[in-house]
Amino acid sequence: MEGGAYGAGKAGGAFDPYTLVRQPHTILRVVSWVFSIVVFGSIVNEGYLNSPSESEEFCIYNRNPNACGYGVTVGVLAFLTCLLYLALDVYFPQISSVKDRKKAVLSDIGVSAFWAFLWFVGFCYLANQWQVSKPQDNLLNEGTDAARAAIAFSFLSIFTWAGQAVLAFQRYQIGADSALFSQDYMDPSQDSSMPYAPYVEPSTGPDPAGMGGTYQQPASTFEPEPQGYQSQGY
Repeated sequence: MEGGAYGAGKAGGAFDPYTLVRQPHTILRVVSWVFSIVVFGSIVNEGYLNSPSESEEFCIYNRNPNACGYGVTVGVLAFLTCLLYLALDVYFPQISSVKDRKKAVLSDIGVSAFWAFLWFVGFCYLANQWQVSKPQDNLLNEGTDAARAAIAFSFLSIFTWAGQAVLAFQRYQIGADSALFSQDYMDPSQDSSMPYAPYVEPSTGPDPAGMGGTYQQPASTFEPEPQGYQSQGY
């Protein structure tokens, strides 16, 4: 992966907005950010109804305030989480520490998977409460489109957040498989297990043999005994 195993851009490099907006995980964050606005905005604006016989507003989802509260809470927190991780995407190329990059990607995996689960729960909850809502509570069908929009975009948010988790996991795998971004990586020149290169003595003159001054093992200090009969002096 260009610029490092755990993210786009060279570690410690300058921020490149063109590269950022082309990243799939960044695109999914922006989409999730928009979806969260639709969900909590729909409930806040049109999710509470007034009844002529009642002085207080009630939730459009089966008069269950917990359903509206859950949708608004999850939507607002997802909105803030998207902003947080978009800021992390901007700052990510500045992170030079491999450990910090790993922590950022691992947190992306966990947070994205967690939000996919929360949106799944929210979709099921809102859809169930909408299904059991009584028609007499909303005779004018006020806010029905907004209620359905919140349910629909809750469903879509499941996939956008799950997609972010998958992409983050892929980024982590790329980083884990890269030797250059491993904590155990050692420069081959510093590896003591590597065999030593032959010593080359600087040549001071022409080298007719073409050996380049290669170090030769010195001859043994013990001379071999001469072969054959040797006369002895008396």
